[in-house]
Amino acid sequence: MLAFLFPGQGSQRPGMGRPWVGHESWELVDEASAIAGRDVARLLLEADADELKDTRNAQLTTFVSSLMVLDAVERLGVEPSVCAGHSLGEYTALTANGSLGFDDGVRLVLERSDAMHEAGHQSPGVMSAVLGLDDDQVEIACRRADDQVWVANYNAPGQVVIAGAPEAVTKASQHAKDLGAKRVMALPVSGAFHTPFMTPARERLREAIAAARPRDSDVPIISNVDALSHQQGDEWSSLLSAQLCSPVRWKHSLLELSRQGVAGYVELGPGGVLTGMVKRTVEGSRSISVSTPEELDALLEWVSQVAPPVATVHEGEHLFVVERLVVAPAAGLFTPKPGLADGTRIEVGSVLGHVGDVEVRSAFAGILQNFIAHSGERLAMREPVAWLRTH
Repeated sequence: MLAFLFPGQGSQRPGMGRPWVGHESWELVDEASAIAGRDVARLLLEADADELKDTRNAQLTTFVSSLMVLDAVERLGVEPSVCAGHSLGEYTALTANGSLGFDDGVRLVLERSDAMHEAGHQSPGVMSAVLGLDDDQVEIACRRADDQVWVANYNAPGQVVIAGAPEAVTKASQHAKDLGAKRVMALPVSGAFHTPFMTPARERLREAIAAARPRDSDVPIISNVDALSHQQGDEWSSLLSAQLCSPVRWKHSLLELSRQGVAGYVELGPGGVLTGMVKRTVEGSRSISVSTPEELDALLEWVSQVAPPVATVHEGEHLFVVERLVVAPAAGLFTPKPGLADGTRIEVGSVLGHVGDVEVRSAFAGILQNFIAHSGERLAMREPVAWLRTH
């Protein structure tokens, strides 16, 4: 099993779109700009750290960047068994698995970020990461502050985020240091997210979620609120609304993914922060971060090593030969690569042909058995193209 992970606000950085200019997946940026009525390309290419810190810019750019990376990964034929997203990343995960359409996802993120921005103006707040202290000790630090400060994120063992009024966070931070915290670090956000300070944003968000009408999905998503799998669209209205004022149970979500048997964790989007959290939380985990086109080939090789095919076992014999499908990364007319014949050895990343102008590359190594799609056949995205046998 592979899990796709999507980062949240705070992962954004200046120039994060530059490596993608000219890549096929950049078209999502143009689509997002048209839907949002904003120049998303300029934000991804030219905005400085202060401009990106604005909640409305941070959420939109992180959401679009992550889906752009996802689009490139899907073109390689790599797909998840389960998804999870950190805070904003949960909206990316819902869009990634089809529970939200891309246009609905963009509009919902715009409404969420604007509502949170306004709530932040009504109740100014900050967030800080407490490092090197157990969860219960961080909770004690917040209680000892006796003020408007709460735990906002359970990110990983020894990494908890607190949030609230600036002076309250300062007091709780000092108590955390007194209890043994190694470090307390301010985060580049503009509000006390996942605390009661976000209550004014909930009604606006509820209406926006109802308008988006999340659909059921084949791929489950682990919720921030309860760290459990959900696939029913009607469950997300309350989950997304509750998420605004509830702590993100990310550590618990990673442990749930591990319990479900996830072999590898793939972070898609800017930053690489979640990959570090996986390593701290899940013992012996295998994780990789993909944020640039140059990292796509490394992902293919990593997938072939981390999630090898499982042998099919029959009573009385063990067959160590398995079948893997290569699927269309886009919709369009299929053209096989000239000269490829049954029995050809295929390596990870080998080009099997094109769907329209998009290369069909194999995510696995093996022996080509035959093409399922015929030359000139019109394919839908993810429709089978060929199948391989791997040993």
